[in-house]
Amino acid sequence: MTEQLKTRRPRGFAAMDPDKQKALASAGGRAAHRHGRAHQFTEDEARLAGAKGRAARQAKRIAAMNTGSDDARDEQNEDVSVDESELQT
Repeated sequence: MTEQLKTRRPRGFAAMDPDKQKALASAGGRAAHRHGRAHQFTEDEARLAGAKGRAARQAKRIAAMNTGSDDARDEQNEDVSVDESELQT
């Protein structure tokens, strides 16, 4: 293997200065809103997204507990409940 293949340097957006990345991303967001292409969550959409995230986190925790992972023991005191009717799209 050549040295070039062993060492990968960030390219494009990842190689930019963080302040320049932030400025470009901000400009893109403003442009999307200006052109009516940006999505704005309603309360119901946000609630549904939160429920899906909590359910995924709980499923991951249960799977980790079944395999004896340390991650499960760190979070086992958290109580997460999800109304299954909110998960249906």
